[in-house]
Amino acid sequence: MSSTFRAPAGPATVFSADQKIRLGRLDALRSSHSVFLGRYGRGGVPVPPSASSSSSSPIQAVSTPAKPETATKRSKVEIIKEKSNFIRYPLNEELLTEAPNVNESAVQLIKFHGSYQQYNREERGGRSYSFMLRTKNPSGKVPNQLYLTMDDLADEFGIGTLRLTTRQTFQLHGVLKQNLKTVMSSIIRNMGSTLGACGDLNRNVLAPAAPYVKKDYLFAQETADNIAALLSPQSGFYYDMWVDGEQFMTAEPPEVVKARNDNSHGTNFVDSPEPIYGTQFLPRKFKVAVTVPTDNSVDLLTNDIGVVVVSDENGEPQGFNIYVGGGMGRTHRMESTFARLAEPIGYVPKEDILYAVKAIVVTQREHGRRDDRKYSRMKYLISSWGIEKFRDVVEQYYGKKFEPSRELPEWEFKSYLGWHEQGDGAWFCGLHVDSGRVGGIMKKTLREVIEKYKIDVRITPNQNIVLCDIKTEWKRPITTVLAQAGLLQPEFVDPLNQTAMACPAFPLCPLAITEAERGIPSILKRVRAMFEKVGLDYDESVVIRVTGCPNGCARPYMAELGLVGDGPNSYQVWLGGTPNLTQIARSFMDKVKVHDLEKVFEPLFYHWKLERQNKESFGEYSTRMGFEKLKELIDSYKGVSQ
Repeated sequence: MSSTFRAPAGPATVFSADQKIRLGRLDALRSSHSVFLGRYGRGGVPVPPSASSSSSSPIQAVSTPAKPETATKRSKVEIIKEKSNFIRYPLNEELLTEAPNVNESAVQLIKFHGSYQQYNREERGGRSYSFMLRTKNPSGKVPNQLYLTMDDLADEFGIGTLRLTTRQTFQLHGVLKQNLKTVMSSIIRNMGSTLGACGDLNRNVLAPAAPYVKKDYLFAQETADNIAALLSPQSGFYYDMWVDGEQFMTAEPPEVVKARNDNSHGTNFVDSPEPIYGTQFLPRKFKVAVTVPTDNSVDLLTNDIGVVVVSDENGEPQGFNIYVGGGMGRTHRMESTFARLAEPIGYVPKEDILYAVKAIVVTQREHGRRDDRKYSRMKYLISSWGIEKFRDVVEQYYGKKFEPSRELPEWEFKSYLGWHEQGDGAWFCGLHVDSGRVGGIMKKTLREVIEKYKIDVRITPNQNIVLCDIKTEWKRPITTVLAQAGLLQPEFVDPLNQTAMACPAFPLCPLAITEAERGIPSILKRVRAMFEKVGLDYDESVVIRVTGCPNGCARPYMAELGLVGDGPNSYQVWLGGTPNLTQIARSFMDKVKVHDLEKVFEPLFYHWKLERQNKESFGEYSTRMGFEKLKELIDSYKGVSQ
């Protein structure tokens, strides 16, 4: 390629390739000191994927438009990011004020640091502000030292509980602004991080929590770690804010550094502190999961990118199938917003995975909408373009063609509850935690066991906890003491509870419309009573997920029976997901009051028991019957026949 590049039409000035230029697009994607690098560009002036790469074209750059009204519309958050000096200002000033809260701009920026500002919505007479902190734990891995630190922080600076999230992290609620730096620095200095746990960038990378010593599981977890490192912010704003610039980053694998710095296909902002993200980061949150064939413990298809290890007949990992475009969030009464399953984009050899992931991220960075945040997730870009066009653009940033996806076996949901052999002579124990809330005697006992035996733990995507590397002789005493605290083996936990999930909702979530975590225990008990009434066995189960609003944090749209808050004590009912989390549910009924759930569910459970085909799940039955027929069954239901 020659040292010059022709921009789109218009009056132009010619620059040499090593000069910084600004194209005439004010689309919130360009950093203030560099331009987007195109497909074959080197050293600072790349060609956008749609542009010609003719070697005979001189470089030409359009001057910046004089009239700002010609610029593409941008959301308020985009302006805040642009003016923030890489997520610093005005948060750095707001943290120093005497006020218990921070201003609107700082509220947006502190998300990138892993925190949300909240207040107790049930208190009257003024707002009582606090902050929720979320950690970043790729594959859900929590070193012993970090667990003990989080346990201490919850008592000293939080509300006395820890919450395990649906993305394998901790949430610590109730931290006062004046204590933020103490808490953040404690996490950082004890092998933890909250960087990027929230905000418009890659969130926590999921992978199976099971600590199996198996090639494919180990490779999946290593890949999750590498993707997390690749997409971690580089400009230092996090450490500047919380530990006065002191760096606590561990040495990165050379393949991660190489992939991040590679700009052979115009993915990077040259000379920027954020080579992948630039000043604007991504249009919205971005979620990645990695797993192995059959193991859908990670809800693979709900992610922006889903990555599946593909091994040869000897069990040696060879590459990855990649899925793109999943996402749960939507808005009530706005059909243009929707939950969506990821779809296959192709296969890549194992040595290319970081480059392929980076190419997908850059495609979303460059083309995802930044004018209306309701439509900024990558699922809307793919829905608009179609998978073929999306693949074509990604391949230009990737520099290769995707190979056809490899055949995979059927998916299963795996909870990893109970005792399992790791494969190295040690055991792991998966413990069910209702809605991921660790508190009271459970919290105290977990602390004692984890501290006494120096155990590392892992958090599952189903809000449960796994104790790792347990010696055989420890099994009995650990089982006994855990059971005394209510942490039971799975045969003693109701099957409905084992697969259920709920988001926190009230009282602290500002988006909640109704109850979720506080409401689900009674809902599950009522469902169990309905099961007994219609004659369903105890070991029968339905995947039930409850969220307080339509944003979908507990992934209700994958449930066989999803309850999505749509008013005070009211839910939108979703039906049709499957136990292995591979089919999206559909909206069945609106505005069902919580006290009327039996009127809707009992007839459905009754007819499911009578009319289901061989081993047909409730979700599959709902889909086969069709919603009109199900509503007829509800309307004509006379009660259980004796």
